[in-house]
Amino acid sequence: MNIPMKSLAKFSAAALIGSLTIGCASTASLEKMVNDAKQAADHATEVANQANKTANEAKSTADQALSAAQSAQSCCQQNSEKIDRMFKKSMQK
Repeated sequence: MNIPMKSLAKFSAAALIGSLTIGCASTASLEKMVNDAKQAADHATEVANQANKTANEAKSTADQALSAAQSAQSCCQQNSEKIDRMFKKSMQK
């Protein structure tokens, strides 16, 4: 009866070592996946931040263009009113 108990103990020890090794490999694999996911998320955040910066610059440029267009429109209207007044004045003579 001693022989089967020793064999059982050896088998149990081998099984325990094998399961620990597999567990460590799985943990390492999960850690790599987590690190890869974190790197991908960090890269996505960086790209999103750059896109946001570019969008803000584009909005600023568009706002400047709108302001210039409104100023030009105002000037154009003033010039049209001046020309109309001059034309009416010349027609009265």
